[in-house]
Amino acid sequence: MNDEPIELDEHRGMAAQRATDIRRRSGKVAADQAELRRRQEELEHFLLAAPSATWAEAAEKARYLITLFAETQGAQDQRRQKLIASVLDDLERLSGKSATSPDS
Repeated sequence: MNDEPIELDEHRGMAAQRATDIRRRSGKVAADQAELRRRQEELEHFLLAAPSATWAEAAEKARYLITLFAETQGAQDQRRQKLIASVLDDLERLSGKSATSPDS
């Protein structure tokens, strides 16, 4: 009797192996997306916990919302993309953060 596990993937065709790989990767992506949603909700609860105490804190909240909007279909227009980039640059400059800062 052999106590070593049998590698079943070696005994299946390439199409079956590929289908299994796709299912495994899809499961990992779904888990990553669920974790991202959980972390996003956590951040939003934190941002809502108290009003901003400084302009820099208010700029961080605005930056977050603008970045969320930038990912939507309504923000894909080139003119809006330029406006979003301009506003984010303004927030960086006016809140005293440099774009190369490790905090940003």
